[in-house]
Amino acid sequence: MDGTVMLGHGSGGKMMKRIIEEVFFQAYGGEDLLRGDDAAVLPELAPGQRLAFSTDSFVVTPHFFPGGNIGHLAVCGTVNDVATSGATPKYLSCGFVLEEGFPIADLERICASMAECAREAGVTIVTGDTKVVNRGHGDGVYINTSGIGVLEPGVNLGGAQCRPGDAILVSGTLGDHGIAIMSTREGLGFSAPIESDAAPLNHLIAQVLEAAPETRCFRDPTRGGLASTLNELSEQSGCDFVVEQDAVPVKDVVRGACEMLGYDVLQVANEGKMVCVVPADQAQAALEAMRKNRYGADAAIIGTVEQAKPERGPKVLLRTGFGSTRMLDMLVGEQLPRIC
Repeated sequence: MDGTVMLGHGSGGKMMKRIIEEVFFQAYGGEDLLRGDDAAVLPELAPGQRLAFSTDSFVVTPHFFPGGNIGHLAVCGTVNDVATSGATPKYLSCGFVLEEGFPIADLERICASMAECAREAGVTIVTGDTKVVNRGHGDGVYINTSGIGVLEPGVNLGGAQCRPGDAILVSGTLGDHGIAIMSTREGLGFSAPIESDAAPLNHLIAQVLEAAPETRCFRDPTRGGLASTLNELSEQSGCDFVVEQDAVPVKDVVRGACEMLGYDVLQVANEGKMVCVVPADQAQAALEAMRKNRYGADAAIIGTVEQAKPERGPKVLLRTGFGSTRMLDMLVGEQLPRIC
């Protein structure tokens, strides 16, 4: 384990996985936490009554970017984490850490954006907290949001549910958010505008569950991108995840930006996309349900779940357009800091 905390420990890749396993899990890793899903499913309060619970913190800079801001991002991120469990998100908390000198007008814009996004998602912000730190001891504003949702009886989603033969879907183009943040921060211009994809996806998830009731799991490929997300699911399920590179939807301008800057688009962050694993015979129904939602217009089936080889354990494999196959590993170190 490293001797000090580094930016890479928040990247969503191998360093983050290591600090979670060797510090947090070692200290208080119970059964629910060790499942490794985006939301915890709490024990029944009464027969048939289950809740899903999740929390997240947002430290993105700049605070305002094409397609959203830190407040919009906070509501979307927590709504989506709760919804990945199959629950209907209902209530959010919101905690602000403000730096002395932060403009009140900017805070008002952030809060208005949060309220608008909460209305779209159908959730209510019911409690919160505010702290102020000395000038120079923060980054303007940090936000923590927690969410609670209600689970219908019989719903049991998670990475461990994936099985060989399942289909892997993604709800739209990858890399939009990470490249939008990076280009705004660095003042880069491209031939076409790049906007964050941050969006509440709980309604999309509900539509997929209605069309494909045996869906195995959902996971939003945020920090570490699609590569890290699929590696997490592969480890949870003990299966290989095989992705067809040419099937992965990526906007031309985002692909070009990644090639110019040396980034792997499959490791770039997303905030309004969902990975979904379903039985093969329900894949088409799930795809059609995604495409009927405005946030799933570019959805695609990108691969399959396969039996892992015992001699090497579960892996994520990428079949390239040249006919070769390579390992698709988790992000190593830090690539795009403060993207959420």
